[in-house]
Amino acid sequence: MSDATFTQLQDQCRQGGAAAVFEQLAQTLRDKQEYHKLFDALCLKKKYELGAPLHRPTSFDDVPAEKRDEFEAAYVAAAREVANLLLKDNKLGQSFVYFHALRETQPLRDAIEAIELPQETSEQSEELIDLAFYKLLHPVKGMQIMLRTHGTCSTITSLDQAYMSLTPEQRSACAALLVRTLHADLLQSLQREVQQKIPFAEPVTTLKELTAGREWLFAENNYHIDVSHLHSTVRFARSLSPTHPDLPLALDLAEYGVQLSPQFQYPGEPPFTEFYAAHIQFFKYLLNDNRDEALAYFQRQLENEADSPSQAMIAYVMVDLLARTEQLDKALPIAEKYLVSADHDFAAAFAELCEKAGRFDVLLRNAEQRSDLVTYAAALVQQK
Repeated sequence: MSDATFTQLQDQCRQGGAAAVFEQLAQTLRDKQEYHKLFDALCLKKKYELGAPLHRPTSFDDVPAEKRDEFEAAYVAAAREVANLLLKDNKLGQSFVYFHALRETQPLRDAIEAIELPQETSEQSEELIDLAFYKLLHPVKGMQIMLRTHGTCSTITSLDQAYMSLTPEQRSACAALLVRTLHADLLQSLQREVQQKIPFAEPVTTLKELTAGREWLFAENNYHIDVSHLHSTVRFARSLSPTHPDLPLALDLAEYGVQLSPQFQYPGEPPFTEFYAAHIQFFKYLLNDNRDEALAYFQRQLENEADSPSQAMIAYVMVDLLARTEQLDKALPIAEKYLVSADHDFAAAFAELCEKAGRFDVLLRNAEQRSDLVTYAAALVQQK
């Protein structure tokens, strides 16, 4: 800063005292767009007004207890002003520090939503991915940018790593984006191959229609998209709700996958050891497409499985399907028999299932069997 800036502060101090100094300081920092220092200056002003020490402007430690609420209000107002100034200046990453501290990230999410998808990797695109996806401000927009700038493989790896940090709604939205993207790519790839052999073939919109009666598409271990990407996308698609508009596309992908050479049908954990065949039944159940047959597919696995941990995994999938389609009376016996005793962490979920079903008698009986007095008491008062 020039000497004139310091002279201005001296003049303000002589003419208007401390209040004038702080006003001049804040305006100077706004003009120079030094917003982090502006935050310090605004907190410094409040500390002076409260008679607190000035050597650590943003610290709460030296603010008297009876004045902390007043300082906190000024601190929050300063952070909010600086956050919005940084956002207006397009310094998204820096603004996040303040918005996150305030737990007011919606303005930053809205700004990310409005940004046009970048065409290539850049410093800005990497910052957007970090904020949108890894900091969970807008995971779907972050994935869109990753797909555009890093490709499908890297995006799937990132989603796998972050999956457990996402909310159910975010998982569903991210899975849907992958399903739509992969389905469109696969449909285009298949149509290109069909047209090479049958130039006047009628255009269709589903993989099932495109492959029907054309076994030659899969001859000699042929495939039309990265099979690992297909495997992961179908797995992620289990997070889609029964009413999600992209669920039929997930079923279409699974029905394509089941036609691949066995060497490309990687097994999953029970009940998805027959990976695509099991997912076809899973998606059909959610879509209410021959639901009894779909549930029977998993029931047979449950009855024929001798390994207790595998039984629990199969039972969990069945309970999940039944709960998501509001068939709680069918879900409760399976959960009680196979899950509550096998996984102590499932007890809270079981209690929630019983509450939603209004079956406190089941919860009371189970809590008594497990000597769980707390759950028993909660069920008792809710039943009454």
